[in-house]
Amino acid sequence: MLTTPSSTKSFPSVTTCRATIFGSSLVLLYSTPLTLAQQLPNYDELQQQEDHLVQLFQVTNYHVVAKLATDTRGLQRCKVFLVDAKGNSFDREGTIIGFDPAYDLAVLKVDVDGYEVKPVVLGQSNNLRVGQSCFAIGNPYGYENTLTTGVVSGLGREIPSPNGGAIRGAIQTDAAINAGGPLIDSYGHVVAVNTATFTKKGTGISSGVNFAIPIDTVVRTVPYLIVHGTPYSNRF
Repeated sequence: MLTTPSSTKSFPSVTTCRATIFGSSLVLLYSTPLTLAQQLPNYDELQQQEDHLVQLFQVTNYHVVAKLATDTRGLQRCKVFLVDAKGNSFDREGTIIGFDPAYDLAVLKVDVDGYEVKPVVLGQSNNLRVGQSCFAIGNPYGYENTLTTGVVSGLGREIPSPNGGAIRGAIQTDAAINAGGPLIDSYGHVVAVNTATFTKKGTGISSGVNFAIPIDTVVRTVPYLIVHGTPYSNRF
């Protein structure tokens, strides 16, 4: 999986360090709440250590880990493959800590103490335009860090979610995708999380019609999953 520079988008009152990891999976953070950290005597030291991630929270599609997420034995763990800042592959155990089938998103907690990882820069999906170039990264059939290219084919699409509802506002692309991986713009900013592809009936062959969840939706959803384990709507 690909690890990817410190995010310019913040998750309010969640962490002092913002980071994002992608591969066949997505997003993650450091661990000290901002409001608490500012009151600590060594806050300046914490600021200087922002690039040292001890724990990260990795985001992927819910349907990728659905069997683990619903495991009644409580064994909600899996092996997560990452690449450090020097390009060396390593793996760690990941634990599912939250998921939202309505948006096909899940969050895993991974201990990366002792490893230097570089997160990606998050972009914005609300200013995408049909026809602009995009790039997808994934691990199809075990071929790690595969890059495909295409364009934004459509915006505001509606696709089925794992819970039987609808995911609205999805991004359509003709770039071949791998579920859970990032969709990136020409500036290298992540603008969506790849999630689904339509196949030709009876063949399993991609039709070239693929969909991704906008990064703006991901950024709104993930903090609640990290803190509460459930989406905001499920707590009321």
